[in-house]
Formats: sequence, C-alpha cells, structure tokens
Amino acid sequence: MKISVLGCGRWGSFIAWYLSRKGNDVVSWGPEGSESYEVLKRTGRNEYVELDGKIVLSCDLEYAVTSAEIIVISISSQGLRGFMERITRYHVRDKVFVLCMKGIEEGTGKRLSEILVESGISPEKIAVWVGPGHIQSFVRGIPNCMVIDSESERLKRLLADEFRSDLIRFYYGEDLIGTEIGAAAKNVMGIAAGVLDVICVPLKGPLMSRGAREVARLIKAMGGNELSAYGLAHLGDYETTLFSPYSHNRTYGEMLAKGQRFQKLAEGVSTSAAMKVLEKRYGVELPITDAVYKVCFGEGDDVRRCRDAISSLFTRPLRNEMYE
Repeated sequence: MKISVLGCGRWGSFIAWYLSRKGNDVVSWGPEGSESYEVLKRTGRNEYVELDGKIVLSCDLEYAVTSAEIIVISISSQGLRGFMERITRYHVRDKVFVLCMKGIEEGTGKRLSEILVESGISPEKIAVWVGPGHIQSFVRGIPNCMVIDSESERLKRLLADEFRSDLIRFYYGEDLIGTEIGAAAKNVMGIAAGVLDVICVPLKGPLMSRGAREVARLIKAMGGNELSAYGLAHLGDYETTLFSPYSHNRTYGEMLAKGQRFQKLAEGVSTSAAMKVLEKRYGVELPITDAVYKVCFGEGDDVRRCRDAISSLFTRPLRNEMYE
C-alpha cells in the first residue's frame, strides 16, 4: 500500500517506521523548519526511531497527500481543523484517512472524525487508530494491543487486518463515539494521575475506577456504548497513561503539583476544556474532569490548586457507585 504519514513527531515517526516494516511504501511528511522534521532530514533518526532508506521524507504536502492511497494523520488535535483546510485544497476525497491522534476540539467539543466529515471527507473513508502502547516499548520489541474503529465495517477490518503484526495485535472497534471520546479522555485522567503521584498516590486505584465510570456516563449520553469506556481506547490505555514515566500527560500533572512546568505537549490540557463543553451540552457530571480543568486553567499557586482540586472531590455529596 502507498501510505503517507502526516506529522513526524514522536508518534508519527513511529507509525512511519512501523508501516514501512510491514512492507508498505511510506512517505513521512513534516512541515519544513519544524524541529522534528529538520532532525530527521539531517540525521535520518530521532530519539525514538531510525527511518530506513525506503521511507521518503518530504515537506511537500501536495506530494504527500496526492501520492498516497491511505493518509495517516498524527499531529496535535487542536490543529486538525486548520490542517484539513490545507489538505482539502488537493484532490483527496477518494483517499482513506486514518487518525492516529487522541483529542476533542476545544471550544466545539467535536470529535476528530467529525472535523474530517465537516471538511468534506466521507465517514466511510475515515478510521481512527488508538489504544495503549509507548514508542519506547514498541521499538524494544515489547508488543501491545490497539483498536481500529470506523463507521465502515469494511474499512476497519481492512486496516486492522493489513496493519496487524507480532508487535501490535489489533481489535475491531464497535463504537466510534466511545472509541474517540475514551481515547481522548484518558489523557485527562493521566493529568489527574500525575497530580496524585505527588500528593496522594493511594488514590490512583479509585481514579481508575471512577475515571472510567465518569467517561462511560458521557459516552452513553452522547449516544455511544458506555462499555467502550472499559475497552482498549480508555481503560485499556490507563497503564501507559496513569503509570508510565513516558506519559506526557502524567508528567504534566506531576510537575504541576510540584510547582514546575512541563514544556512538551500534553493533550489532556485542551481535552479537559473540550470535555467541559460536552459536560454542559449533555448534562453529565464529570467531577474528575472538572478538577483537572481547574488544575490546568485556574489561577493562583499551582501546588495549592492541585491540593484544593483533590479536596473538592471528597466534599461532594455522596452518590450510588454506579449512578447515572
């Protein structure tokens, strides 16, 4: 297959590396002048992977999107709408799009696949590829499980069957709403986990339980299957998000609780704001999300704000454990 991977940061470069190993013709695209692209251009590698000679590295977006059968996108979720405006200037509506990214649009609460549909791409041509796994583990040969989901039963089966290997076992997703919301929301829980690593580690067990339940309620209210919150996209990704030293979101929360600043991208920050939009729209209580939002966007001392956010969760009125 001819595949272009748009975005050559840590996850995009891994995807290009992985798909090339599968025997596909791969173009790895990055914006000229960006640090990630320039490092690959100069050295052919980054801190995670080494691109083999079969991979074409390019900063020509038109070439990347028009030469591919499948377009994989791996960029910051908040930049997707503007990026699609650039992509759709070219003849791409017959292409398959695979979103290897996790997020919800801040301000609108739109899922990423919805942004593609609003950009003129048919739902039958859109898939998402999410789930647990860190590049640092994959490149050492440590396998994991992931999920591919789509409105098209044919497409998700085609992609999962084509992309499977002894390194990644894929499952066919059954609920695009739940898969996307769950994948994005786990980054919010990752920030909460980082805060707890500093302030109250024993609460990470309850965080896993209550966090999944909170996200399940939201998924159900949005018309999805609440059981999706307990699948690979959300609960199945907790180990690599809530406990791993490689998790950007967990590290962001940890450093914030220490009064420090994390300089890399933590998607859970913007996702917490997007989930606040959904909380209001669907009338669903999201107490952990609310606490993370206050931690990320509140005023005053960072350490005090983190401690107050945890305290606020314990002063809420009592509820039945599985309340709706």
